[in-house]
Amino acid sequence: MKTLVTGANGQLGQCLKKQSAKFPELKLQFFSSAELDITNSEKVNEIFKDGNYEWCINCAAYTNVEKAEIEKEKAFLVNAKGAKNIAEACSSNGVKLIHISTDYVFDGEKPSAYVEEDKVNPINVYGASKLKGEEYIQQTLAEYFILRTSWLYSEFGHNFFNTMLRKANEENCVLKITTEQKGTPTNANDLAEGVLQIISKEKTAYGIYHFSNEGQATWYDFAKSIFTNATHLDKVELIASNEYKTQAKRPSNSILSKKKMKNDLGFKIPTWQESLAELQKSI
Repeated sequence: MKTLVTGANGQLGQCLKKQSAKFPELKLQFFSSAELDITNSEKVNEIFKDGNYEWCINCAAYTNVEKAEIEKEKAFLVNAKGAKNIAEACSSNGVKLIHISTDYVFDGEKPSAYVEEDKVNPINVYGASKLKGEEYIQQTLAEYFILRTSWLYSEFGHNFFNTMLRKANEENCVLKITTEQKGTPTNANDLAEGVLQIISKEKTAYGIYHFSNEGQATWYDFAKSIFTNATHLDKVELIASNEYKTQAKRPSNSILSKKKMKNDLGFKIPTWQESLAELQKSI
């Protein structure tokens, strides 16, 4: 099963490389953003035409939520137009698509976990650009999986997890971490394995799905668990704060329901605490 992977050097792309060892039957071909700029439709079509792929995993994205407020055109170019280019190339070449989206397509006003059918209403540019990408894919393709995820972290790249571990090694570290947002930290290795399972098991229940780890947390809860697992809690002064000033608005609740993922695709998903502890033991 020949699969094209975009955004190979990003966090999820690196996790896919790592997890692909568990799926020797899959033939993954990785392209970095330098090798395949998804905003260049001619290049996208050329690579799809020559590749004879069965699947595409689109990990390429503009993910800087703060900068997106200033670089709106760039965010939409990558997250919307780029997704459209990929979808059109998949359509022209008979390729099935797995596309990664976000919890930020929701406004956070719902008091309980979001299901796939809930009304979307992004409150920042990043969320709006990702939603537009979802819409282009749905208009263009029938054979697609859109996986909305949340609070991704791993041992790779720039993310909250790695930032906290780096901060813990600084002298006199005092961190004010917000309690104003509820969501679910998601180990990108779990998401990568789930994506590869969809291909390996040749799933055909196409559509939009939510994938995050089980449970819920605030960013403060997440930070405290990171430091506790790393036995660094005594080195850091961790302060819970309800003040959180950012350029981009953030949904106060972005917990995702995984019921559809478990029922329709048969997934077993670990809690965020279990997955975090296992990752910290392994690195």
